[in-house]
Amino acid sequence: MTQQQNNSATSEWVTRRIGDLGRVVTGKTPTTKDTDNFGGDYPFITIPDLDGRVNIDHTARTLSEKGADRVKSSLLPPRAVMMSCIATVGKCGVTTKPSFTNQQINSVIPDDKTDSRFLYYIFTQLGHDLDIVGGGGSIYTNVSKSRFSDIEVSLPPLPEQRRIAHMLGTLDDKIELNRRMNETLDEMARAIFKDWFVDFGPVRAKMEGRDAYLPDDIWNLFPDSLADSELGQIPDGWEVKALDEIANFRNGLALQKFRPKQNEDRLPVVKIAQLRSGYTKDGPWASANITPECIIDDGDVVFAWSGSLMVKVWCGGQGALNQHLFKVTSAEYPKWLCFHYTNHHLPEFQRIAADKTTTMGHIKRHHLSDAKCVIPNQDLLSAMDGILDGLLVRSIAASVESRTLAAMRDTLLPKLVSGEVRVSVDADDDLVCE
Repeated sequence: MTQQQNNSATSEWVTRRIGDLGRVVTGKTPTTKDTDNFGGDYPFITIPDLDGRVNIDHTARTLSEKGADRVKSSLLPPRAVMMSCIATVGKCGVTTKPSFTNQQINSVIPDDKTDSRFLYYIFTQLGHDLDIVGGGGSIYTNVSKSRFSDIEVSLPPLPEQRRIAHMLGTLDDKIELNRRMNETLDEMARAIFKDWFVDFGPVRAKMEGRDAYLPDDIWNLFPDSLADSELGQIPDGWEVKALDEIANFRNGLALQKFRPKQNEDRLPVVKIAQLRSGYTKDGPWASANITPECIIDDGDVVFAWSGSLMVKVWCGGQGALNQHLFKVTSAEYPKWLCFHYTNHHLPEFQRIAADKTTTMGHIKRHHLSDAKCVIPNQDLLSAMDGILDGLLVRSIAASVESRTLAAMRDTLLPKLVSGEVRVSVDADDDLVCE
């Protein structure tokens, strides 16, 4: 398409106020003093539920019929488009069923000239700039309903809205599919680990004469009796080791001391916030010339031992590990074993940190030594590896693919919703960018 043709096509776009795209609704919260308002069938959407999913099909909290009746004027039908507008601005989502939001979220119930998923992408792009709209650098940014309604956006004709939404939505749908698959893989891996290493299910099944429920090459390697140990009874022939005996916990660096110099290679800094979100977008930078032990990459196990304690398999690309985070590695034991045992002890670590009188709870090195693990013989561990490592590898691959797809979507998004790049239908009825 020539520049003249592109300008002509873009002229078909119209500028409209958000308030003219449909009915704008600000959420409400029924009184929390009456617990009967909560716990029913209506999703009650708050900012944490706007977690990157397009379609918000499950929420942490719900409203009962009583609670829904108290705030019935803010009922949202399916396909309403939401945006957080207080405190955290620009988080978006689309309802999938009759739902309610709290007062931090403004929503639009689109008219018949506006595709709801296209509007979601308009809002997603708009969210990058709403901090400025919302109040000039205030820590608690507030985009009121009236200000939100007055924001102007450009829209193409409805057929092109749908083509744009379909193109971007195909990427998001695959990301969501990967997320759901990883949830399933994670549940499977946790269940297997608990059965083998916590409940000793195969051993107890053998002791009770129950049928085998694992392949013979693994089942035959499990012992058929328990033996006394410092932890009580464990599978015969297994040994007790400390968590820091099976894995090395390498603390990160105070990376404010390692800022990149001009023209020096650099890496994004991974702090607790980045570990939680899984990506390093818009974060600080550090010199790439730091000790290699403090550089993490896809598939590395990272344990936040201070503040918000968590353990995750990092899939956000290469980064520099900040202090308060451990890089968990082992030269002798498989990655999944180190990850699952660290995760197994995480509730106790979190309890220890919560008991600290300091403002930022944490654990100490000796707590890693106090955390005990039961370890099978090498033959059984190798057989287990064929299952649990396979689940982990699939999960890492899906997460890395999703990161690539998200980068593609984020590159296309501003160009598509501004009309810089157009979507047309070719002779084979396929969508193509021009």
